[in-house]
Amino acid sequence: GHGVVPSTVCSVGEVLNMGYVIAGEKATAPFQIQNTSMLTLQYSIQLDSLSSTRDEDQQRLPSFITSSLQRTEFVGTQNYNGLSVFSILPTEGEILAGKSQDFVVTFSPDHESSYYSDRLEVVLFGQKIVHVIQLKGAARDHPMFVEGGVPLDVPVESLALTLPASLLEALKGELQEPVKSILLILEHKEGESSAVPAMTELKIGAIQTAQSASKKKMEFSFDSLRLLQQKGFTIEPVKGSVQRGQVKCISVSWVPPADFPVNDPLLLTALLTLKGNVKESYRIFFVAKVVSA
Repeated sequence: GHGVVPSTVCSVGEVLNMGYVIAGEKATAPFQIQNTSMLTLQYSIQLDSLSSTRDEDQQRLPSFITSSLQRTEFVGTQNYNGLSVFSILPTEGEILAGKSQDFVVTFSPDHESSYYSDRLEVVLFGQKIVHVIQLKGAARDHPMFVEGGVPLDVPVESLALTLPASLLEALKGELQEPVKSILLILEHKEGESSAVPAMTELKIGAIQTAQSASKKKMEFSFDSLRLLQQKGFTIEPVKGSVQRGQVKCISVSWVPPADFPVNDPLLLTALLTLKGNVKESYRIFFVAKVVSA
């Protein structure tokens, strides 16, 4: 007889990002698995959120407060209605030698969140995992979003910040305002030419939605920029519009002023306003510092 190793090729990589959708609507994404071996492959699709051990796993302490930093949570925000956020068809079957199988992933969030996630595994013959795909998606109640920086309303993300106590106190006071908050950190490397700025960016997008046929543009603008400009910050563009289904990148750069004290981080804020079918405001915190190259 001949021993044959099953082999497959998947059309997507380790992450399948479904992007932004309006809460209550759906988005779909296809992918394909090709059987490159000489035998028929029996496959099944498994989601971590539907695992029989999920309830037991949820009783464990989260990895950021235990010594086991290797453990990673793949299942993020889930639907309130109890239905799966992500679903896939077909879930099992056979792929003949040399043939391909098409799959469709459906993302169906029922409330606003930026942290929907799950993990999909392709299993052959009920035991061999051949592909692992991280599924991600975000949902908004309104057809506009801002991406980038560190969203300060996410506890796990905020634990990763290593800011001086004075800055954390300043942030704590500002966060009482009824606006969403995003932190941008710009680090200028010490010894580099003063003409080389520290760079980061924000992304402002308008979601294509089936709820409204309106083609009205979404407008955005930054306020309170004079002090930022005096301290070496440049934002481009500072205002503009975004069509439905498009994303615009906002470039943020910083060059330390000549009299900047290298040992003290700089904290400034500006207000970003989005206007579409509703008006939303984001408090943008700019933390700039000089670091050793």
